[in-house]
Amino acid sequence: MFRSMRAHKIAVAGLVVLAVTGVSACGSSGPQKSGGGSAKELQLWTLQNPGVNGVQQKAVDRFNKSSGAKLKLSTYVNDPYKVKLQTAVGSANAPDIFYNWGGGNLKGYVDAGQVADLTKALDAAPDVKAKFIPSVLDVGTVDGKVYGIPMQGVQPVSFFYNKVVFKKAGISEFPTTWSDFLTVVDKLKAAGVQPIALAGSQGWCELMYLEYFLDRIGGPEKFQAIVKNEKGAWTDPAVVESMGMVQDLVDRGAFGTNYAAVNYDNKGSQALLTSGKAAMELMGSWEVTSLNDAFPKFLTAGSLGWANFPAIKGGAGDPLDIVGNPSNFYSVSSRSSDVAAATKFLLQEMVSDEYVAGMISVGQVPAILGLEKKVKIGAFADFNAFVYQMGLTAPSFAQSWDQALPAALSQTMLTNIQQVFNKQMTPQEFADSMAAAAGS
Repeated sequence: MFRSMRAHKIAVAGLVVLAVTGVSACGSSGPQKSGGGSAKELQLWTLQNPGVNGVQQKAVDRFNKSSGAKLKLSTYVNDPYKVKLQTAVGSANAPDIFYNWGGGNLKGYVDAGQVADLTKALDAAPDVKAKFIPSVLDVGTVDGKVYGIPMQGVQPVSFFYNKVVFKKAGISEFPTTWSDFLTVVDKLKAAGVQPIALAGSQGWCELMYLEYFLDRIGGPEKFQAIVKNEKGAWTDPAVVESMGMVQDLVDRGAFGTNYAAVNYDNKGSQALLTSGKAAMELMGSWEVTSLNDAFPKFLTAGSLGWANFPAIKGGAGDPLDIVGNPSNFYSVSSRSSDVAAATKFLLQEMVSDEYVAGMISVGQVPAILGLEKKVKIGAFADFNAFVYQMGLTAPSFAQSWDQALPAALSQTMLTNIQQVFNKQMTPQEFADSMAAAAGS
């Protein structure tokens, strides 16, 4: 997940719209300037997602037909991409345009002087700027300057479930409270089904549980205190209780026994869900696009259901709060040989009717205003409408912690979360370790 992805809580009560997997692709090692020709070959690096990549390639093709500069799209798997980008972005092999998660993830590159400031170009195109949802554009903004342009669907995290498995186990609907959720977990186990598919070999997939538990128990303010590095934020009782709830799920056998070896990038958790070996998965809204790419028959059969994370009785958080990625972003490298052309591509294509329609057609709703009618048509209409409604009613939309926090702290957090899931660290030890790492 899906984060991975981040120093903002996004309030979206008035939000009007609201989605990375695969085997490593043949990405370029960096920008290759054409020799002798008038056109320059600019490199665009993004995550691999076949459905989305098709829409992105068409945007590149349109730009190449109308521009003196030429753009090449290269795709990468999630975790290897993060490592490759960190190595390349400050070097002579930096891509001209690169995918990122905004927030703290982007801020690190900005602070290192590796990203071009897009503020003046965006201000000079007010009709383009006015199309983006302001609260989402803010996540690509650092110290008042825009460094990232929203380029994909808004990605809240929710539960996905196999409706056939639910029906066979005698479960008529997805639970709306945590106590009922635990009853469903026990019922699924009794039916011989692993309740939840979890790609536990990747910490960001486990992080989603902590994000929602802390929100539901303590409210979004608890994470904001962590973002601000307030003293005692990590050792707050709500953090310890949240990790205790994680271990309760582990002890109940909710994730089976082999979750630490399951990987999301190779579709391991999705295979469990679609085969009926597992009943549920907590994942970002990109899940639908990914399932459509890898397991299309599962979707066409109408077997996939989706639902909000359950409410926790007595908790301070609003059950309509959501977590995830307000969007993903494209940024322009300050090392690009043609910053103007790279910027033109972003401002021209990310808001074009063709690009927006293409994203919606593969199950993503771009962070563009005025799509109320468009999200309700097409093959993914029901899901797009669900995502739209989540954003419309959410009192807060917290950005995924692994992108909201500084990179080093984020990595420590993900490592520690895996240790909690694997029963190698207690909830209190997690809190104390994070407080020490954060210096708070």
